[in-house]
Order: sequence, then structure tokens, then C-alpha cells
Amino acid sequence: MNMRLMEKEGFAGLFLRLRAEGVAGKDLLTALEQTPRTLFLPAAYADAAYQDRIVPIDCGGFAESPDLVARLISSLALEPTHRVLDLGTGSGFLAAVAARLAERVITIDRYKTLIQLAQQRFTHLGIGNIIARQADGLKGVSGEGNFDRIIATCAFESMPRQFVDQLASGGVMLAPIVEESGPPKMARLTKIGSRFEREDLFSVPYRPFLPGVAAAL
Repeated sequence: MNMRLMEKEGFAGLFLRLRAEGVAGKDLLTALEQTPRTLFLPAAYADAAYQDRIVPIDCGGFAESPDLVARLISSLALEPTHRVLDLGTGSGFLAAVAARLAERVITIDRYKTLIQLAQQRFTHLGIGNIIARQADGLKGVSGEGNFDRIIATCAFESMPRQFVDQLASGGVMLAPIVEESGPPKMARLTKIGSRFEREDLFSVPYRPFLPGVAAAL
């Protein structure tokens, strides 16, 4: 099967699953359709690009399923004026889709290899409103002002209160938080004054943050 047909059939299956789940905003579906998923995965896994499963990528990481990416971006409720911080670039697929819905995305990852590969993909697709940067996600970014939305794809051991000051008033952070048992739970944290209001959403497969920057990779 050629790649274009694989993309078309894969997206059709994803569309049906998302519609059945109630995740079917027109803008989100258009952004997903405009962002070829196979471009963000190793060639050996092209046939799994649109399956509801995680896929191995470089540096020992993994790409979450397109279904989960759609659920997360839907939960962010992005608007065209939003500035977004993405903690954990991974394949870059989530940042690429988000960039089609927001004004600007800054995505950071501790692995230089992942940042370079993601940047190549963004350039190939002509997505110019993403900045990809190697950094320690536990610290966020400085000198960029506040963000309307922050999303983390690595899990925190406790409430990530250090990010309150990096969110605009009324801003939202999606953060996986480690549970005592079972997988981390994705929480929607809304900034109210100088604190977070927490709403737990659903379990996610993300691993805990590793502090520090991986200079060698």
C-alpha cells in the first residue's frame, strides 16, 4: 500500500473512533488530517501510525496513540490566540497538531536527537509557529512570558505548582500525576489566582520526568 493511501485509510479509522468517543471538533479533525502521522514515526512502524497504541521512537521513547493526542488537544480547548508550552517533544506530532490550532507553540525535550528530528518534520510540513528547544522540562522555560496552555507528556510525582507562575490568568495545564497504584492520571489544572484547581481526566501511559538535560543524546 502506498503511503498516501495508508494515511487516508488510517485517518478514516481514527476519525470514526474519535467521533464515537465524542472527540470530533471540526478544527481538531482538520489539524489531524493535515499532519501526516507516518512522517513522525520510524518507517518500520508506518503501518501502526493510526492504531490506538504506543509506538517506539528514538532515545528509548515512545509516541502516544493518535487517539490520545486528539483527546489531550481537545481537553486543552485551544484558541487561535493561545501560546502553548509542550513539555516532552517526543516525535513532535502533538506539537505539530497543536500549532495548527494555536498562535505559537514552544516544545522542549531533554534529548537533542528528538528535538532535531522534530524540527526537521516541522520544517518539512511548513509549520513555522513552533520553536523546538532542548531543555529540562521540570523547569519549564524562562524569558518567554506566560502561556495560555501548558501540556506535559511526562509524569510528575506531585502537583507541579512550579508552573503556576508560567501560566496566564485562567490558563490551563494538562499534567500527568503519578498515582499510588496504577498508571499516572492526566489532570487538568486551571489557574485560579495563584493556585491550581484540579480536575482528574483519564489514565495515561507517560513515564515520570527525569531531571536534567541529556547532553549526549
